[in-house]
Amino acid sequence: MTQKDKFDALGAGEFYLAVGVGPHPEPWPNDERLDPELLANGDRRNVLDEYRYWKLSAIVEDLEGKRNPLQIAIENWQHDLNIGSVVRTANAFNVKAVHIVGKRDWNKRGAMVTDRYLTVVHHPTVEDFKIWCDDNSLPIIGIDNIDGSLPIENSKLPESCVLFFGQEGSGMSEAAVKVCKNIYAIKQYGSTRSMNASAAGAIAMYAWATQHLN
Repeated sequence: MTQKDKFDALGAGEFYLAVGVGPHPEPWPNDERLDPELLANGDRRNVLDEYRYWKLSAIVEDLEGKRNPLQIAIENWQHDLNIGSVVRTANAFNVKAVHIVGKRDWNKRGAMVTDRYLTVVHHPTVEDFKIWCDDNSLPIIGIDNIDGSLPIENSKLPESCVLFFGQEGSGMSEAAVKVCKNIYAIKQYGSTRSMNASAAGAIAMYAWATQHLN
């Protein structure tokens, strides 16, 4: 039965209760990484099967041991709804850290709690962010469709770097553009000049992954 068939058969409420796994049969495994509450009640989280019943802290510890060198930065001036979606994608690629540049509070709805599994760093201004990157010898790579940007499809991305994304609609601020070593754009084939910021983030991270991950 496909997920759609299951959704149609159960209805929305029962379908979402059926996601994941139910209570673990006893006797329970002797593993300190496992959460007794999840073992007893089931694990309905959106996690990989290998992390079923694991404590949140145990998952984070395991992820920390295999983080990828890529880091992500997002400008946060307008409480953009897309920030959460970019963070969720960053979790999918297990990036080393996510940087929020601007307002400390950001719209987490699209993240679907994946920020709990990531290191999230706040920088009040672009200048503060640039100082941090310089101190850590990390080049800042902008992703925006502006004059002078290079096609990401034909470009070699550094293995250790920060991909910097601007706000939906307005794109990267002038201050952000100035601190970037390079700026890359995703080629458009239709009538629209640019695409959704969260979609651009996913494409850019995938472009990096195809060059540096097996």
